Amino acid sequence: MKTLKELYSLKGKTALVTGGAGYLGSEISESLAELGARVIIASRDEEKCRQKCDELKKKFGEKTDVIPMKINLMNKESVEKLFKDIHDHYEGLDILVNNAWSGNKNSFESISDEDWEYDIDMSLNSVFYCVKRALPGLQSKKGVILNITSMYGHVAPDYRMYDGIEFTNPPSYGAAKAGVIQFTKYLASFLSPHDIRVNCLSPGAFPHEVTQQNQDFINKLSAKNPMNRIGKPHEIKGAVALLCTDASSYMTGQHICVDGGWSIW
Repeated sequence: MKTLKELYSLKGKTALVTGGAGYLGSEISESLAELGARVIIASRDEEKCRQKCDELKKKFGEKTDVIPMKINLMNKESVEKLFKDIHDHYEGLDILVNNAWSGNKNSFESISDEDWEYDIDMSLNSVFYCVKRALPGLQSKKGVILNITSMYGHVAPDYRMYDGIEFTNPPSYGAAKAGVIQFTKYLASFLSPHDIRVNCLSPGAFPHEVTQQNQDFINKLSAKNPMNRIGKPHEIKGAVALLCTDASSYMTGQHICVDGGWSIW
């Protein structure tokens, strides 16, 4: 029988975090590195990933095994190349964290066809591409998939909080994230014969630093949940540690909310 320390250990495991140097991605990468995993931090900005790797080595020691890699999730050839490199060097993944996101703020009135299609490709289709190409390695290692979704994948934004387009949550974002939640459950079912576990984590509200400069908007966000505040990035680390380790060995197909209670009202 494993101890808690053993259950939460990721020594000998290889993990990939897409968008792993971003606002929440940095905390995800740090969680996995702190637990002993080899962490591949990937995004379109390889230099930013390299800087994050340097930060983690400085924090946890030079022996910390973190690797920067480049991936453009909007380019299938780039996705293919990344997973081929991972297979060639590490014989596949133990942990895949689909976290990356980019997009424009939009109201329903302002969003263009192009913006809608971009968000669906970025937030939903890219998860399919990555899982599809990671599957052989995940099968051989009986791996884990963690999809980062959003509270707006299962509840609607409150239109009363928004004034103009600058901070408005686009309709494409929630639609894509809802798709990822359902896709998570599908994968949990159909990949279970391969002993692959699949869960998703919905953060909210974790507005970026630039958004936090609008104190009136932050006050409105804070008032929407029982804890009466926004989330701090490090507050997703515990859930990430649970869902990516053997501490959750009997959990699959689950949708875990880290939202200060937002979705209970």
